[in-house]
Amino acid sequence: MPYYYGGYGDFLANNIYVLLLIPVMILSLWAQAQVSGNFKKYSRVSNRRHLTGAQAAEAVLRANGVYDVKITSTWGELTDHYDPRDNTIRLSQSVYSATTVAAVGVAAHEAGHAVQYAVGYAPIRLRSAIVPLTNLGSRCSMILLLAGLLLYSQSLFLVGIVLFSLTTFFQLVTLPVEFNASRRALETIQDRGLLDGEELAGARKVLRAAALTYVAALLMSALQLLRYVLIFLGRNGRSDGRRGGGRG
Repeated sequence: MPYYYGGYGDFLANNIYVLLLIPVMILSLWAQAQVSGNFKKYSRVSNRRHLTGAQAAEAVLRANGVYDVKITSTWGELTDHYDPRDNTIRLSQSVYSATTVAAVGVAAHEAGHAVQYAVGYAPIRLRSAIVPLTNLGSRCSMILLLAGLLLYSQSLFLVGIVLFSLTTFFQLVTLPVEFNASRRALETIQDRGLLDGEELAGARKVLRAAALTYVAALLMSALQLLRYVLIFLGRNGRSDGRRGGGRG
């Protein structure tokens, strides 16, 4: 068996991973529960102006001087997104034609992404630029990491770590993009009086809960990356120790 297989590096990495995984998993589950709970709660609360999600998205676009974005309906729940490839905001059926507080908040957030592209917001341009590299890392990193473990190859394992780190970096860049889209949405909602009082507070709760899911995703990815790095460093140290002992 090669000299750097297993050992203290793996033991340390796995134990640190398990220790930190528990709070991260709790945060992730709590964030998902918050998203689901707040969306359901405020999907039962109609806004006083009877604005639909589509109308709210359009209002945010117009308020920011954006006029060339299409707004359409799509299937599913919480499948709302802005697609820069065809410059279209796609809103789920529970958002597009609904006149609820949750619908306005979610639709305005997606319009916030469209505004980011229109004004050339730097983080979203960076995120778009690294998508091909991120997709490559996502497809290949696990293969190389597994190959590195099975073939006892530190070189393959290191390349796998580098590729996996692209996914973590993408998650990191996503945070300011999501927070900024929500900030743009809430500012426009308030300035244009789309929602007021408790309605605005409800929309803010929905968007803050959604933002937490991105924080949890980043922490989970960073934790996994830390585990791989500790394994690599532990095996490297073990390898150097064996080589040093061989020379004595």
